[in-house]
Amino acid sequence: MSTSRFRSLERLHQRDQVYAKPPSDKISDYFSASVFDDRAMKKYLSEEAYLSVKASMRSGQKIDRRVADQVASSMKAWAMAKGATHFTHWFQPLTGSTAEKHDSFFMPKEGGEGIENFSGNALVQQEPDASSFPSGGLRQTFEARGYTAWDPSSPAFIMQINAGKTLCIPTIFVSYTGESLDFKAPLLKTLHQVEEAALDVINRYFDRKVSRVTPTLGWEQEYFLIDEALFNARPDLILSGRTVFGHKPAKGQQLEDHYFGSIPERAYQFMLDMETEALKLGIPIRTRHNEVAPSQFEAAPLFEEVNLAVDHNQLLMDLMDRVARRHKLRVLLHEKPYAGINGSGKHNNWSLGTDTGVNLLSPGNTPKTNLRFLTFFVNTIRAVQEHSDLLRAAIASAGNDHRLGANEAPPAIISVFIGSTLTGVLDEIEQRAGKEQLDLMSKDDLKLDIHNKIPDLLLDNTDRNRTSPFAFTGNKFEVRAAGSAANCASTMIVLNAIVAQQLRRFVQDVEALKGEGADRDIAILQVLSRYIKESRPVLFEGDNYSEAWEKEAEKRGLSNVKTTPQALDFYQADKARKLFSELEIFTERELDARHEIWLDDYTRKVQIEARVMGEMGVNLILPAAVAYQNELLKNVRGLQELGLPEEHYKAQLDLIGKISIHINGLKTGIDAMVDARRAANKVEEARDRAVLYCDDVKSRFDAIREHADKLERYIDDARWPLPKYRELLFMR
Repeated sequence: MSTSRFRSLERLHQRDQVYAKPPSDKISDYFSASVFDDRAMKKYLSEEAYLSVKASMRSGQKIDRRVADQVASSMKAWAMAKGATHFTHWFQPLTGSTAEKHDSFFMPKEGGEGIENFSGNALVQQEPDASSFPSGGLRQTFEARGYTAWDPSSPAFIMQINAGKTLCIPTIFVSYTGESLDFKAPLLKTLHQVEEAALDVINRYFDRKVSRVTPTLGWEQEYFLIDEALFNARPDLILSGRTVFGHKPAKGQQLEDHYFGSIPERAYQFMLDMETEALKLGIPIRTRHNEVAPSQFEAAPLFEEVNLAVDHNQLLMDLMDRVARRHKLRVLLHEKPYAGINGSGKHNNWSLGTDTGVNLLSPGNTPKTNLRFLTFFVNTIRAVQEHSDLLRAAIASAGNDHRLGANEAPPAIISVFIGSTLTGVLDEIEQRAGKEQLDLMSKDDLKLDIHNKIPDLLLDNTDRNRTSPFAFTGNKFEVRAAGSAANCASTMIVLNAIVAQQLRRFVQDVEALKGEGADRDIAILQVLSRYIKESRPVLFEGDNYSEAWEKEAEKRGLSNVKTTPQALDFYQADKARKLFSELEIFTERELDARHEIWLDDYTRKVQIEARVMGEMGVNLILPAAVAYQNELLKNVRGLQELGLPEEHYKAQLDLIGKISIHINGLKTGIDAMVDARRAANKVEEARDRAVLYCDDVKSRFDAIREHADKLERYIDDARWPLPKYRELLFMR
């Protein structure tokens, strides 16, 4: 019997291995070869234009249009020398993916001639049709105009697709009336705010020579690989990115033999090819390895400035998909493509660095450097304590709801892990830096005490806690709860904003104590002592997966919101509105729009899953189940006609009965889900509709799946129409 499943398995074994060949044995020979980076700018730009662009990159100052013409002309010359024929403004709309509209350099002239042209106006600003991008009510459908504006801080690059090459210019995307319609514009605002706040703290209390503070990000991208033929035989993977049905295989990840194991050759060739293309684009990929689940892998770069790191991650996700197709593979970035095994996250490792080469979250070996470290360390924790709900909202998505708290990823409760060493340090500060204790200590005694308590802390001063959603890992904080398909900017916008607000509050509190006559260092430690005490509820060192922690977290007043529609409500809280308006990140209108956009995104993704579940159940699984049931009935009738007693076909009758139960259960469950979906679709308010999809539609998925997965277990393997987990996960 030939089914799409078996035809896909046949194609799998007919694959010819695709081998990747980097352009050179030395990565340094081709790193950033397709990027208009500092080397290219020095070569192609005049000194005036080069200095203007560099100044804009450092301070965000506007580039003069005359200089913009020079930059555009030089960028065009560089791109055409690389073989590019088109250019595009590359941006990140609120769809979650990237967008681009390609225009040719070529401009026809009279007489049948033509010329390649690229002006400063085309470089600095374009007007793509904005009507079909999510706007959350900021724009009407008939209002088509939107603006993309050049972001000089992220270098232009050349994207090659087969023989075609296009100059890509990273941009922000705003509406005709100026509201942000993307991830980059608010991210850039938060980067400015956190730099200003951190610089104020540094210059006031620690080092006046520092002129810049740069937030840095090192992301870790987890993903699954699957053969293209198997992927195409699974409608759920094609349409929703995850398997809505699939019986648990006999072997999953329980032997823990895949993690850090030998990389399969086919996966290795994909990685080599993908990394080569990424390195050409200046993405400093350095790490590759097998992840915990079968067919799951991870890629990670060196740390970069946050804006550039976000661009590179978005670019890499697009690149991974295109390279995988060359290898007859598909990349799965869904947070939970397979039930019963680990899903995929995207760890965001965040820190702050100065232009003097100092990591502000790296402990030192003198009282002054340790006081500086403690200042930024404690303020970050205090910011998370204050806005843990908002951080939860930043990682919310339909895909991540399947993963969070599933004994593989951090739970929906936001807590901070710092390790026993630093916990002891904070205990000491809280106990000894209170006003009463400080009255008994001199400034020199206090400095000596700090020096003794944290003398030259090692880089790895914490153990690793894989269950923590927000962990300090030596010289950075790691947001472990973000989903693999997410734009890193969502998390970074919130983290930058809350730390910026907290650092400003810190300055106010310290200055208030100094105004009362307190010594600077004494005032700093007294404020930190209070912050440590206030942050106690969010600090947790144990197993975040345990039921005991859920109960303890509730006692501490920490939220445990497990679903996206409810988590997104935190964006609407007065505290969030005040934060974003004070820092001028979002207007009230922009915040309301994003809330509506993300609710609609959740609803549509659950809606797609519900539809594909219904289609597959009715069109694929039920026919296979009924056909096999008929075969069993025919077998039973034949045995009865021979006059054999029931004991000879009792097993068949039992199997027929079980199949009947699950056929009826599957069809009844799908019908009820369809009715619930239709009822939800009639609701006009975005939040009410999303809640109904969560509570009345998605809540039925598990029961439907239970029947489908039991049928997979009982039906003849030759009749089952869908590639099984053992094939999806273990076929090489």
